[in-house]
Amino acid sequence: MNETLKRGISGAVYIILLLVSILYSTETFFILFGIFLVIAIYEFCNLIQIPKVFPVLFGVLLYTTVTLVSHYNKSTTATINQLFNTNLEISINIQQLDIVLLVIALVVSIKCILFLFYDNIQKISTSSKYLYLLGYIMLPFVFITKISFGINDYNPKIIIGLFILIWTNDTFAYIVGKSIGKTKLFEKISPKKTIEGFLGGILFAVLAGYLISKYYIKANPEFSDRSILIWTSIAVIVGIAGTIGDLIESKFKRIAGVKDSGSIMPGHGGILDRLDSVIFVAPIIYLFYQILNYVS
Repeated sequence: MNETLKRGISGAVYIILLLVSILYSTETFFILFGIFLVIAIYEFCNLIQIPKVFPVLFGVLLYTTVTLVSHYNKSTTATINQLFNTNLEISINIQQLDIVLLVIALVVSIKCILFLFYDNIQKISTSSKYLYLLGYIMLPFVFITKISFGINDYNPKIIIGLFILIWTNDTFAYIVGKSIGKTKLFEKISPKKTIEGFLGGILFAVLAGYLISKYYIKANPEFSDRSILIWTSIAVIVGIAGTIGDLIESKFKRIAGVKDSGSIMPGHGGILDRLDSVIFVAPIIYLFYQILNYVS
């Protein structure tokens, strides 16, 4: 089969699967990203050369537990109160758990950025490998599910909007970079990325954020300036953090001596190759949402 055709078919299947699972129900969204998490853990364990069984089991347990506790706690509390015919509020302090997980994810993100600039690292310590696995791979999947709830209930438009921004940034960074790119962004890690492409990707992502806030995200009938500001800000975060996430994954692959993280998607590589931007962006977007909520 022609390589371009193969790439197009696998990309279309990926996008359709993603959109259907997000739009169909909360449960299908959780299940799909749980499957993505398992594959991502498997691929990352291959890259950093550690055993896979325990990380996969721990990742599934962490993802399932946090998801159930975070998003089904209210309904569980109501059921318990009804069963015991009491008005006593039984709940788990989700906020403290979120803060702890967010701090871990952000600290590891900083460590990943520093790791990106280390010139002579060819061997990663065992403790660092497991720390990266937790904060760079596992926890971002937890925050992807949390982002989809915004401030209140599950809203598929939020996560779809986020993916649109990432795809827009990646696509136009490539187009602009290939057309007019001359200045290398980070040549020793990703020789094809240019500063012109990086800036072009952000510019078009901001435009996409504006259009999303106006025509797609309509929490209120009126088109508000606040919505524009929120989504264009998210676009800038996606453009910067998404590019860093892409470079970090490239660094891990370069050390491992491989081109792709896996082969599950013909013509595209592995799940990590498709989600490297979003998993690095997710904790930062979640922090952004919490700041907005606090300010409001």
